[in-house]
Amino acid sequence: MIRVNSDGMAKIVVSWFVSSEKVKLTSGMLSIPNAITLARLCLLPVFLYVLFGKDNRAGAAWLLGAISYTDWIDGWVARKLNQTSVFGSVFDPFVDRMLFIVATIGVMIDGGVPSWFCIAIMVREIAIGGAMLVGTMFGMQRFAVSYWGKWYTLLLMTSVPLLLLGSSASGLADGATILGWLLAVPGLALSYYTAVMYVPVIRANLRAGRVG
Repeated sequence: MIRVNSDGMAKIVVSWFVSSEKVKLTSGMLSIPNAITLARLCLLPVFLYVLFGKDNRAGAAWLLGAISYTDWIDGWVARKLNQTSVFGSVFDPFVDRMLFIVATIGVMIDGGVPSWFCIAIMVREIAIGGAMLVGTMFGMQRFAVSYWGKWYTLLLMTSVPLLLLGSSASGLADGATILGWLLAVPGLALSYYTAVMYVPVIRANLRAGRVG
C-alpha cells in the first residue's frame, strides 16, 4: 500500500490544478470567436422567453433558426483571425450541444414539435454524449466529428425550427411543416447511423489513449 501524507497530498492536488493540460485547455479563452460562441449561448434564455413568456412560436422558431445557422461564424472568424484554440475547440461543440438539447426539450414541453421526435433526438444525444464523457475520463483520444455527423446535425437543427414554425399561426406554417419533416426523417435516421458508427471509433481511440 502506498501512503501519502498531508503535504504530499497537497502537492498532488496543486500540481493537478496547475498542470500543463489545464493551462493548455484555458489558453486562447479570451478571443473574438469565443465571444461569438458565448453570445450564441446567451441567446438561449431569450429563445425560451419568446417561446414560453411571449407564447410566440413563430418568433421563437425564427430566433432558433438564427442561432443554429450562426454556428459557422465563430469557426470562420477563428480561422480568419488565426485565433483557433484548444478552449474554443471544446467550448464551441459544448455550446452547440447545449443549445440543441435545451431547445429540443423546450419545444417538446411547449408541444410545438411531436414528443416522440424530441425524445428520439434526446436518447441519441445523451447516449453518445455520455459515452464520449466516460471515454474522455478514461483517457480516450479526442477525434473529429465525422462527415455524416455534421450532416445529421445540420438536418436536425434545421428541421426543429421549421417544425416549430409549422405549429404556429404563421402564414408559412404549412410549407414549414412539409419541409421540416422532409429534413427531420433522414436527419434522425442519419443520427442513429452515425451513433452506431461512433462505437468502434470510440473503442479504438480509447485504446490508443491508454497506450499513449
